[in-house]
Amino acid sequence: MNITDRFLKYVSYHTTSDENTNLTPSTPGQMLFAQFLEAELKSIGLQEVELDKNGYLMATLPSNMDKRVPVLGFIAHLDTSPDSVGKNIKPSIVTNYDGKDILLNKEKNIVLQTSLYPEITQYKGQDIIVTDGATLLGADDKAGIAEIVQAMEYLIAHPQIKHGKVRIGFTPDEEIGKGADFFDVKKFGADWAYTMDGSEIGELEYENFNAASARVTFKGLNVHPGYACHKMINSMRIAMQYANMLPRHETPEHTQDYEGFYHLTSMNGTVETSTLNYIIRDHDHDRFQRRKKEMQHLANKINAEFGEDTATLEMQDQYYNMREKVEPVIHIVALAEQSMREVGITPQVKPIRGGTDGARLSFMGLPCPNIFAGGHNFHGRFEYIPVQSMEKATELIIKIVENAAKQF
Repeated sequence: MNITDRFLKYVSYHTTSDENTNLTPSTPGQMLFAQFLEAELKSIGLQEVELDKNGYLMATLPSNMDKRVPVLGFIAHLDTSPDSVGKNIKPSIVTNYDGKDILLNKEKNIVLQTSLYPEITQYKGQDIIVTDGATLLGADDKAGIAEIVQAMEYLIAHPQIKHGKVRIGFTPDEEIGKGADFFDVKKFGADWAYTMDGSEIGELEYENFNAASARVTFKGLNVHPGYACHKMINSMRIAMQYANMLPRHETPEHTQDYEGFYHLTSMNGTVETSTLNYIIRDHDHDRFQRRKKEMQHLANKINAEFGEDTATLEMQDQYYNMREKVEPVIHIVALAEQSMREVGITPQVKPIRGGTDGARLSFMGLPCPNIFAGGHNFHGRFEYIPVQSMEKATELIIKIVENAAKQF
């Protein structure tokens, strides 16, 4: 099976995760997809294929060498983002892309415009997989899964390529920050791993945000508006005041590179009670701590003005910058960088403005840089992926495995 057919099969599975179910995996479609993959991994000849009750799927490509070399791992996630529609995906392939706008949906006049997404023009002449403009595509991270499976199938079919033991792992619920919750690092047994979960071709990342979530709840007092003078306390107005106290330009839409932010992800409210949900991000650990303190400081200011317990802040750390754990074994980044060059890819070593399973896994004892999967515009209806980028990612996995066997 070629990688295009494999990918298109994978995106037919509805695997949107849901942070509100308190289940693992959080949605049944992820387990159905994992069961399909379990059968596929066995059929192509992988060994030690094991799917556990939480939807974590692991398998082994045995070494074909006499000497012991490091055990490598490759990891991708089963779920797609809950931030966009992920059901009934209708992909299509734009062959020999001409570098112009792409009409995704003629009936609804949905167009992928090069003026908004100019990076697509670098793929002129390639084959681009797009959506119909109604759903996300699912390249995040079904492209990563397809590339890993494709590479394993190739290595099994070409035993002349010498390699050590390779472990692969597919995880649920990465998109809701729970992908590493039940990942058994000891059972996985790799010396290090790579997540295939980046975006455009060439990306290689071993720095990511420190991350926390925050919920601020505001209490009010409802009174008939005709008799509310000096009595009503409108929690929604207090919530808006709090939101406006945060730095207005320290938001995702105003920041880039190493700049952190506060991101208001959702809000709801009545006169009596309102909530604001935030994520807090910064690459620098000290600035990250200061951002969390600022959230509490502003809650204290609200309480000083409107009364004790008007604002209640709940905050939870989500993951940390993997750089701390990867730098002591920086040779694993160098291996990926060298392998990229050998297959004709220009490495783009840069920080992730987000996080992956690899961030948490690195702090669990499995150093885990992130490599491109090839897609663009993740989580939205203008998501796309060049077929040639998936092919190169597959070639890169094979080259990393080959080079690791030669160098270590």
